[in-house]
Amino acid sequence: MPIIGPEFATRKPRFNHVAMSLTPEMLDEEHRKLRADFFGDVFGFFDIPMMTIDRKRQVFQVHNIEQFVFLIADDGGQAMQCPRLDHFGLSVGAESELDEILARAEKWKANDDRVEIVDKHVDDHGMLAITSIYVRYLLPMMCEIQWWDYHDPSPVADPGAITTTTGSGKGSA
Repeated sequence: MPIIGPEFATRKPRFNHVAMSLTPEMLDEEHRKLRADFFGDVFGFFDIPMMTIDRKRQVFQVHNIEQFVFLIADDGGQAMQCPRLDHFGLSVGAESELDEILARAEKWKANDDRVEIVDKHVDDHGMLAITSIYVRYLLPMMCEIQWWDYHDPSPVADPGAITTTTGSGKGSA
């Protein structure tokens, strides 16, 4: 099976941001601070003040300058609306890291009932088990955290690589 699309010789494209519309009221100073404190403490996101425009915009760096959450208010004042389980996702390298995020979210939930949590769940696919949680606070979408537990002792070096099987049974990229 041939690879479809550009070859991308320098690096493969990767997701770099998610954007959500909020009302101007949800981007006021009080709500921006609440989100900055929560997402910093629970997920390690970094609020970027130089990108902030009161009642218009808030931006969080997500562990890398090229990865961010972009929150915007349009003049019409409409906020994004979506079903409860619409989400954006991040993966962590160890179950203990997922557990720490969950514990931090639960601590916040004990003091603020606007924190929503979908508790830890495991989907076992045989060679791979994916453990996940979902958390939402003052955003239309939840944030999913996943930990991928490979049962095969030699997981794929680049899970994003495309591999096909030829008629001979040998894999090729």
